[in-house]
Amino acid sequence: MNATPVSSRRIGLFIIGDEILSGRRQDRHFAKIVELLGARGLRLSWAEFLGDDREALTAALRRSFASGDVVFSCGGIGATPDDHTRQAAAAALGVPLALHEEARVLITERCAETAAQGSGSADMTTPENLQRLRMGEFPEGSEIVPNPYNKIPGFFIRDHTFVPGFPVMAWPMIEWTLDHRYASLHHAVPHVEHSFMVFELPESRIAPVMEAIEQRWPGVKAFSLPSMGDGKRRHIELGVKGDPGAAAEALACLREEARRLGGVFTAAE
Repeated sequence: MNATPVSSRRIGLFIIGDEILSGRRQDRHFAKIVELLGARGLRLSWAEFLGDDREALTAALRRSFASGDVVFSCGGIGATPDDHTRQAAAAALGVPLALHEEARVLITERCAETAAQGSGSADMTTPENLQRLRMGEFPEGSEIVPNPYNKIPGFFIRDHTFVPGFPVMAWPMIEWTLDHRYASLHHAVPHVEHSFMVFELPESRIAPVMEAIEQRWPGVKAFSLPSMGDGKRRHIELGVKGDPGAAAEALACLREEARRLGGVFTAAE
């Protein structure tokens, strides 16, 4: 069991696939994972896009396994030559790949189901089904992640959850993992985010105030999201995030300082 305190557990995301980097497919995972985490009072700490390069994947996974972070990885766990995630995870951990018994059973059941529907064969000795069984070869010591869509499981090891790149499979598998493996993390650290719009105030003028706020309220982060105009009046979205009590005090301070420094607020304020 990971000994890292709940308050300092970071959550990371790998999105894997040459098709994402080349633009042949648009990523849909990032926004959805942020949504799934947010619904449980959790936040994404980092995300990384990677191609189907085994050496690069191995290096990235070696770093993330050593970090102690909770990590979700989408893509590359199939059994075609351009899928390298399972092998890279095993290499990063220094363990062999092995056919997981539960995965073998589930893949066999899936093949029988599709055969009964008139597609393929239930004979697991055929070349096609032997190839499908390779999708159940995980780093030694892994546990399965159930796949409600077609039974072909993902795998879990060392706080890393590996799922397919298909959203229809990946998202329910990640939800299952969040609710079954990390329920103790849900809403464990109170966190809020507040912001407001201010006009006629350059970032350079408010930046020292933001720095002072972070020093005065440790654990609170101040942020600034400027607009370049886009044909409208230029403005800044200023805000704070962190512990509810401290964030409320910091927000009041930020608003007052923005006003003092000449910021103009919306009429709807």
